[in-house]
Amino acid sequence: MKPATFEYHAPESAAEVVELLGEFGDEAKIIAGGQSLVPMLALRLAVFDHLVDLRRVSDLRGIRADADGVKIGAGTTHAAVGASEEVRRAVPLLSRATPFIGHFQIRNRGTIGGAIAHADAAGEYPVVALTLDAEIETHSPRGPRTIPAASFFTGMWTTALADDEIVTSLIFPAWHGRCGFAIEEFARRSGDFALAGATVAVRLDADSRIDRCAIGLFGLAPTPVRAHAAEALATGRAADAVAAAEIGAAATDELESIPADVHGTAGYRRRVGAAMVTRAWRRAVQEASND
Repeated sequence: MKPATFEYHAPESAAEVVELLGEFGDEAKIIAGGQSLVPMLALRLAVFDHLVDLRRVSDLRGIRADADGVKIGAGTTHAAVGASEEVRRAVPLLSRATPFIGHFQIRNRGTIGGAIAHADAAGEYPVVALTLDAEIETHSPRGPRTIPAASFFTGMWTTALADDEIVTSLIFPAWHGRCGFAIEEFARRSGDFALAGATVAVRLDADSRIDRCAIGLFGLAPTPVRAHAAEALATGRAADAVAAAEIGAAATDELESIPADVHGTAGYRRRVGAAMVTRAWRRAVQEASND
């Protein structure tokens, strides 16, 4: 099949994009890298009267890092994020998640803002944003606003974005001290979306107690989720007194609506998810302990 007929727009600034969205509202759709949208258009799973292409909007691209973290323009490609030394130093988890995204052709075209706005529950960047308490900066005809990642993902492929609003940048705060980070996922084939996956960030104090931790789960619910009960279970305890399998079980026990399909039952995904948390927890704690 081919896409339904649409009018194509190629603005050159974020302000022009917002103006077009204000004019056309829900009749318009943003396209950045197009790695998710183009197949949907081709299959006519999505139909829009206006397509607004961001490829010429240079002010939506770029990476800026400081002691507090990293700010990444929404139009920055996955490949650029993965190649950035600034990202690797300031936000290791984001850097380590990037190679799991599709294949190199997809990473060369896909953008971080597109991945966040698409909000696939099995996607890597949404769960990293949630795990690290990132902030999503947006703009609309009403002006800019900042949305915490915890409030951004509202349902399956849905977000807190209004129809006339775009993601302009993402802010990932840096973790300081004795920290460790890990991502683990299970997919049928390399490059496929994960059937289940986990991200872990851990910080130890001077006595090797878990001072702070964050556990994210993806592919296991309609949205990426934080395993708050498992985080609370681990925080304050000596790192060597916390069994990785205990955290894996606690993280998945609190899940309620695990998807089931031809690739796996809910019970299967829960078991795989627990194994991914266990592996990621073990690696993150080891890294923090060796810091």
